[in-house]
Parts: sequence; C-alpha cells; structure tokens
Amino acid sequence: MEDNRSIAHMDLDTFFVSCERLIDSRLVGKPVMVGGTSDRGVVAACSYEARKYGVHSAMPMKLAKRLCPEGIILRGNTGIYTKYSNMVTDIIKEEVPLYEKSSVDEFYIDLTGMDRFFGCYKMVSELRDRIIKETGLPISFGLSINKTVSKIATGEAKPNNKIHIQRGTEKGFLSPLSVKKIPMVGNKTYQSLCDFGMKRIQNIQQMPVKVMGKVFGKNGISIWKKANGIDLSPVIAYQERKSISTERSFDQDTTDVVRLKSIITAMAENLIFQLRRGNKLTACVTVKIRYSDFTTYTQQRKVPYSASDHLLLPVVMDLYDKLYNRRLLVRMVGVRFSHLVEGGHQINLFDDKPELIQLYNAMDYLRDKFGDRAVLRASGFGAKTIGRFNPFTGEAPPLLANRRE
Repeated sequence: MEDNRSIAHMDLDTFFVSCERLIDSRLVGKPVMVGGTSDRGVVAACSYEARKYGVHSAMPMKLAKRLCPEGIILRGNTGIYTKYSNMVTDIIKEEVPLYEKSSVDEFYIDLTGMDRFFGCYKMVSELRDRIIKETGLPISFGLSINKTVSKIATGEAKPNNKIHIQRGTEKGFLSPLSVKKIPMVGNKTYQSLCDFGMKRIQNIQQMPVKVMGKVFGKNGISIWKKANGIDLSPVIAYQERKSISTERSFDQDTTDVVRLKSIITAMAENLIFQLRRGNKLTACVTVKIRYSDFTTYTQQRKVPYSASDHLLLPVVMDLYDKLYNRRLLVRMVGVRFSHLVEGGHQINLFDDKPELIQLYNAMDYLRDKFGDRAVLRASGFGAKTIGRFNPFTGEAPPLLANRRE
C-alpha cells in the first residue's frame, strides 16, 4: 500500500563542482561552472556562488560567462566524477536493502518496514553522515511515502541538509511551492500552467482532476497526482550499466587528421582505463563521426572480452579509418564500449608479456593517484588543446572523456 511505504531520495549537492573542490580546495567559495568552454558549450553544473548571478545548468556557456564574468570555468573530468559516484553507490549498497540509482548523483532508497527495527529517518541520516565522512561530498535527502514527495523535499533541503515529510502532511508541504518544483514540469508546461493561473501547487490541488485531464491530457492527470502527493511508482533495483562512452564536439569543425586521431586515441585510452578501474570488460567497440552537415555515421565491431589498450586501441583506430571517408569538416567524434561484464583481463600466455601487464598496472596506479590525465600515449598528446583551463596554474590538461552513458 502507498501509505505504508518509506522512500528516501538522496542527491549529491552540486556534484561535479563538489568533486572538483575535493581535488583543488582553492575552488571552495568561488563561482565555478563545469561544462563546455566554447560558444557551443553548455553549463553541466555550477556552484551556488555562480547561481547567485543567474547561472544554471543547461544554460549556454556563452551566456553564463556574460552573467558571471568572474566565474571559474572547468571542462570537467568524467573519470573523477564516476569514481566518487561509485564510492557513494558502494556505501549505499552496503547499508540498504533496495536502492535505485537514477543518475550519477541521485538515489532512491526503499526503507519500507525498516522503521520497525531502527527508524527510517535515523537510518538514512546515519547513511548520509557516513557518505559525508568517507567521501567528503555534501549530500541532501528527503524522506516521505513516495518518490515524488521525497525528491521535492530534497530540493527544499538543499544545500547539504535533510527533511522528513511526516505521513499525512504531504499536501500541506507541497501546497505553497511553485509548480516548477514538480518533477516533469519543464519551462513550456510551467508557462501553460501559469496561463491558467496555476503558479502554486495549491492551485493544482484545488483543481478537479477531470479538468486537468481535459486541458492537459494524460500529462495533466500525472501532474495533478504529483501535486497531491500521489505516486505509486516503485523503487527499481539498481543495475550496472552495460555501456560506457565519450563524445567530443569541436569548437570549430575540423579536418585536421592528426588532431582527430589524437583525440580519438586519448578518448579511447581513457575509456579503457575506466573499464579496468571498474573491473569491467567490453565485447563491442563503436566509433561515431558527425560531419559539418550533421550527417552521422557509426561503425562497430565485436571483440573478445577485453580491457587492454593494445587490443582495443587498434580496433578503435581501424573503425575510425573506415568511417573518415568524406571530404567534409568533422563536427563531432565519439567512442563507445558496450556489452560490459564484470571481470579482469585474462593474460594470454603466448602474447602478453609480463612487462606489458606491469606497464598497465603502473599506468593505472599513476592515474588513480594523480588523475586520469597523468599518463598519456604520445599519439594522444594532440588532444591537449581541448583540455580545461586551470585558473591557478595556467595549465590546460587534456580532456579524455566528457560523457558516460
């Protein structure tokens, strides 16, 4: 039954920015924006200091720069974010019976029945304390009878705080809030609701559900239910991702063959490291190219399960060579590994020399200790021009991966 459930929603506050601040404490208290640095780029995340200037995620970086000229812009590092996300996931996995990882920094936890033994609010509070202590990351949570109310409560708890919406008080909690707080209400829907005089959730609560259905269709009924604190959707048990990928859109379309190969090499090398770090093997390699006319082509090849540079990089480059056959400027390139399974590299007694295995171990050790960009093949150095700018050192390390799927 709906009324018997206890669902917590946990959200890592300004996750990308918080990770960057763990790496470089000089970013603490500064307006920080993470995302694409070119005019085509968008803000992936921003600190609360930057939000005071009107900056928000999904905003064009060009506009964000105008709003917050003092802001520190970082391109970001997917490997670091994945590492910390996995750390939090592992802690949650140890502590709770059922959880859903809805994004890299968001979790739903089903604690139904746990109040009989421990107390749900106490349990999730101690879980939050452990996450903060062991990772150094700020995290907020909301606890209620369902996913919608808990997610909205988390938003009200931020930054770095917690809220428990007692059973039976859901409508009263939601009532004074803006309809924008309802999950699934975007800018277009918000404007439509405002046109009908529904700026607060209370206005929707007072509207007959049939009217909402007639005006907004099925979407209107869903909005009405959420506004009234009704949500029967279950917490879906977390499953490991089956693919990992990265893409790079260029500031200016290019036909620089040397640069393209360098970037492809750097991206693939970083993804392979991510496989080894996560104890994963891939059995399918895909390379993608988008030309200046927006036509997009992909090539993929199945391979024996592997997480080794010397086996996967040649496949990536061969697929790229087959794809790059048009005399057009290139807008974007991407690499994807799929069909992932748990496991480590199986040493081939005939082909794998001990020195090669030791080399991988040494490279991975340096990357774990000093960052994903600590070690690069010479063929990947051409990618360094697309790196993020460090405002304190003036250095621009190479970007090796900017998105996971």
